[in-house]
Amino acid sequence: MTYRPLGRSDVQVSPLCLGGNVFGWTVDEPTSFSLLDAWLDAGFNFIDTADMYSTWAPGHSGGESETVIGRWLQQSGQRDKVVIATKVGMDMGGGKVGLKPAYIRQAVEASLRRLRIDCIDLYQSHQDDESTPVEDTLGAYADLVAAGKVRLVGASNFSAPRLAQALQASHDHRLPRYETLQPLYNLCDRAGFEEELQSLCVKESVSVISFYALAAGFLTGKYRRPEDAGKSARGQGTVGKYLNPRGLRILGALDAVASEAGSTPGQVAIAWLLTRPGVTAPIASATSLTQLNDLVAASKLQLSASALERLDQASVPHTAAQP
Repeated sequence: MTYRPLGRSDVQVSPLCLGGNVFGWTVDEPTSFSLLDAWLDAGFNFIDTADMYSTWAPGHSGGESETVIGRWLQQSGQRDKVVIATKVGMDMGGGKVGLKPAYIRQAVEASLRRLRIDCIDLYQSHQDDESTPVEDTLGAYADLVAAGKVRLVGASNFSAPRLAQALQASHDHRLPRYETLQPLYNLCDRAGFEEELQSLCVKESVSVISFYALAAGFLTGKYRRPEDAGKSARGQGTVGKYLNPRGLRILGALDAVASEAGSTPGQVAIAWLLTRPGVTAPIASATSLTQLNDLVAASKLQLSASALERLDQASVPHTAAQP
């Protein structure tokens, strides 16, 4: 397997990242451990989570995913074989939100404790905080890097102007730079990233580790009718957002390409992402070993130029589509 650098750093990661949002939520701890073991056994080393996973679930307060991963790291003894990414900044309740230095210092200690590690490989600003000067946030990260508690920093859900501002601040003030960007990007969700962020990331060598690589499961083809919404905890929102003429056109192209390639729609969707400029390691989650094996197969799938063209045309963003 060919590993890829994160930004301009020497940290090397596998071409896919395992999303930890399901750990401690729709996936129990024993199954989570099995998935993490299988991920490493298949040669992958990149795992992403966040402190606020899974605050949305009834009875949860956040930190559930980090806690599961931390227990696995302690039990497996595999810390030196994985690159652990987590995030800070989303609302945890009780005023725990944002990117002010004092809160970052508090949040990182909680994440380190839950993950049972001494250093976070990639610490990401989960969302922009316009109430805090970027220099203040990056200065806090500089302190964490100097203390050996964080190796690299990244951004998630940033606009192109704000990412550019942060990169300039890093240069001007000799502060850690965002080596990665975690945007929403997949065959269904293209415009938000491709309009401005993609060219900026390519120009500045910022690695893209896009989330929702499978559009919350839609691109696997399991949601084709409104009544399919009940197939998973995320089904209602997924069907409502993507089940429209464009979404069905994308599924049709995925079906055709998958049939020709002897693959599955989900594998094809991820293989397409791996060819996109700037993309280093798309993030996808799995709730079973079958789903995880699909991710492994996707990383090995090579699509023809004609297949890529068909997928591009079927998924032309609305802003670029003809009336």
